[in-house]
Amino acid sequence: MFLLVQRFGELMRKLWNPRNFKAHVSPHEMLQAVVLCSKKTFQITKQGDAVDFMTWFLNALHGALGGTKKKTSIVTKAFQGSMRIFSKKLPHPDLTPEEKETLLHTEDYQEKMSESTFLFLTLDLPTAPLYKDEKEQLIIPQVPLFNILGKFNGNTEKEYKTYKENFLKRFQLTKLPPYLIFCIKRFTKNNFFVEKNPTIVNFPITNVDLREYLTEEAQATEKNTTYDLVANVVHDGKPTEGSYRIHVLHHGTGKWYEMQDLQVIDILLR
Repeated sequence: MFLLVQRFGELMRKLWNPRNFKAHVSPHEMLQAVVLCSKKTFQITKQGDAVDFMTWFLNALHGALGGTKKKTSIVTKAFQGSMRIFSKKLPHPDLTPEEKETLLHTEDYQEKMSESTFLFLTLDLPTAPLYKDEKEQLIIPQVPLFNILGKFNGNTEKEYKTYKENFLKRFQLTKLPPYLIFCIKRFTKNNFFVEKNPTIVNFPITNVDLREYLTEEAQATEKNTTYDLVANVVHDGKPTEGSYRIHVLHHGTGKWYEMQDLQVIDILLR
């Protein structure tokens, strides 16, 4: 895995070298290291899932830099936060009301709290009620960012299903990282196909304050709880054959750029 760190470091130094007079920087060596270190899970000739790659990449860099579950690295110092997870087991739906009531009073079905770390926060979209307007055109719903952030307010309960059991879970943040990554869950997989939720998420690009999603203890100790957007990854098209593009803020000029493969254009984000 050290090869991955080496090639990534070389790529970053080339990108940010003020004395580099080349008009472009090739990521080919870095991509070859990804193919080798991921044992061909991610390949140059085949598009992969951006979230799967990011998860693997961050954890691979963390491990290669000597990081473990208990030992930090530059990756966890930059991106790792923590949360409390409150989990409550639900009785099987086929049981009678009396049986359910009896189980709910046993220890196995009482709410339990655990602590967990994260490198990014997964945000769930509401089910997209795609319907047509008067002109028979599909209307894509929209949702504010803070609506889906409500998952982490410590009060919102959501049912999570496993193969054998169902749970009600709620989440509350206990520590915020210097750089926070949101993953908006658009793809749902089942045994037959992958479905994409096209709901548009409206979010401010500056001053996103997450203080209210912290525990009371964390609110008293966390000094910086406000974030500004610096990059945004977009997926276009169908789930299995779409493409990705990215919006990146050039901090020096305050301008936003859209990049897709070799194409780079300046854009206006509001």
